[in-house]
Amino acid sequence: MKLKHLLVLPVFTAMGCQPVQPGSYDSYEDYPVVEGQWEEMLYAPASTRFSLWAPTAEEVNLKLYADGQGGEPLRVLSMEAAEDGLWRVRADGDWKGRFYTFDVKVDGVWLGDTPGVWAKAVGVNGDRAAIIDLDDTDPEGWGQDTRPELNSFADIVIYEMHHRDFSIDSLSGVARRGKYLALAEEGTRSAQGQKTGIDHLKELGVTHVHILPSFDYSSVDETRLDQPQYNWGYDPKNYNAPEGSYSTDPYAPDVRIREFKQMVMALHKAGIRVVMDVVYNHTAVTEGSNFERTVPGYFYRQTPEGGFANASGCGNETASERAMMRKFMVESVKYWVNEYHIDGFRFDLMGIHDLATMRAIREELDKIDPTIYVYGEGWAAGAPQLPADSLAMKNNIGLLARIAAFSDEFRDSLRGPFGNDAQGAFLAGYAGHEAGIRFGIAGGVEHPQVNAGAGHQVPKFWALEPTQFISYVSCHDDLCLADRLKATLPDASPAVRKALHKLAETAVLTSQGVPFIFAGDELMRDKQGVHNSYNSPDEINAIRWELKKQNRDVFDYVRALIELRKAHPAFRLGDANLVREHLEFLSAEDDNVVAFRLNGQPAGDTWTDITVILNARDKATAVSLPEGDWQVVCRDGRIDPVQGLGTVAGGEVRVGARSAMILHR
Repeated sequence: MKLKHLLVLPVFTAMGCQPVQPGSYDSYEDYPVVEGQWEEMLYAPASTRFSLWAPTAEEVNLKLYADGQGGEPLRVLSMEAAEDGLWRVRADGDWKGRFYTFDVKVDGVWLGDTPGVWAKAVGVNGDRAAIIDLDDTDPEGWGQDTRPELNSFADIVIYEMHHRDFSIDSLSGVARRGKYLALAEEGTRSAQGQKTGIDHLKELGVTHVHILPSFDYSSVDETRLDQPQYNWGYDPKNYNAPEGSYSTDPYAPDVRIREFKQMVMALHKAGIRVVMDVVYNHTAVTEGSNFERTVPGYFYRQTPEGGFANASGCGNETASERAMMRKFMVESVKYWVNEYHIDGFRFDLMGIHDLATMRAIREELDKIDPTIYVYGEGWAAGAPQLPADSLAMKNNIGLLARIAAFSDEFRDSLRGPFGNDAQGAFLAGYAGHEAGIRFGIAGGVEHPQVNAGAGHQVPKFWALEPTQFISYVSCHDDLCLADRLKATLPDASPAVRKALHKLAETAVLTSQGVPFIFAGDELMRDKQGVHNSYNSPDEINAIRWELKKQNRDVFDYVRALIELRKAHPAFRLGDANLVREHLEFLSAEDDNVVAFRLNGQPAGDTWTDITVILNARDKATAVSLPEGDWQVVCRDGRIDPVQGLGTVAGGEVRVGARSAMILHR
């Protein structure tokens, strides 16, 4: 519709409420709080209502545009101060398909256009919010979409992936490479005939796909998608709208929403739940952010000197303890669950957030569906501006029921410390890391045998339940497992590194914690030794699907470990007392050997006395077992949890170098 036609269409009116004068406040605690639903745009064909929480504003203008970028406003409307620090205005007529921004005046200065903090649909690059009817974005069958069954958090197996990494390889066989819809394509095969895409995930057997940030972020220019661009997406711009670069048309606000929903629905149909990586701890920029252009200072913490605090290491840290920031976070995760059917959340730098906010999130999600999983990084990049005992740090997880954290202790005990690639640990054959491995096997809960013996001791049992403990050896951040083994053991042969790769995955997938796999580790993917590949090109980050054929034995090994875990509840007891009752660590004469038995038939398992022996030595080791016949299901880098690999007699069993043995009676 041309501008001259628009000029005569709508009549604009204020909301009809009594004027409220914005006030000045002595502290952020004095700012008014919105009661009930916090909406910035409510569309209807007859009129669209706009509101903005800006309690310190002197004036607020609403600007209406024809397009998502460029051009002058079609109208500029003056908003009126209302209750709870809100400003309101109504636009009569049907404005579907148009765009809007707010402009706030504080201390005599207009702060500049912002789509608001609650934009749910945006134009290209997210600079303007869009007026849409969200019901129009539901794909066919969306109303019947249901999340796959989940009986316990202990049943979860997480697979962490980036949209582009997973499907951008030209040999992936995927048509919509690097897009949301790549995960909705069935029947894709690599050039070597291997299953890829969603069929690969089904074949592997994971229960949850953890997708790196998929909200609208700043670093990729959506107007130049014909040029190579890459980012992990930890630079938030619009928290409640999907990222446009993963859609087939970033200019159309409804397309990115609909395609995101199609992706979720396809994964649900495949029996896989979807975890969203959320980054509420900081924004991409401070000055000029949607928060700062709306209520300056309020959404961020300040240092005693008055500057912006920076526990994120990215220039700012958000103030979750302030009422409206807390409300924003709670309502945002609820929105992603209700509108997009998201099944879980991974919180980036969760240690920046206060305990009360994380508890509020858990409580509200429980009201919707208690099987929604919540976990995060139990640390910060710097010291936040709150006391340590009030933060969602790993050591405070005991104060956060049904929220989990990553275990860097288990990771580092397996592969070596963060920040020193040359220094190995258990996998490299270095003695003294057995306690850290036992800690991981027990899922981080207090267990009397974890710190038995000499050598390194685990300083704190921080998980109250094993479902609060994320077991992993690598993730998107830092070196992936294949690269770390190359860096730590540069002289090792490919066969040795492959054997250690399998051993690491065995430890993770037989742990009582919740196992977490970095996408492509099951294929021995590498990133050419790049640690912080957040903006590295596809040559570094893409999964090369030819590896599935090349390392098919590794894939089959990991797939069989997942099958084993799913089939045998002894590996996923989900209760600290049951872990202490049934998990027994066995004596091992040699260093770099950890052995354990799951006594009896815990949780009604069909197998008796399941025993796992992890040998990271460069030679075979012997472990004593009770007399009797034992069925072997894993040995010397091979695993068959259904048919088995033969039997051995009890007494003393020998376990090959750099391998695991799993057997039962």
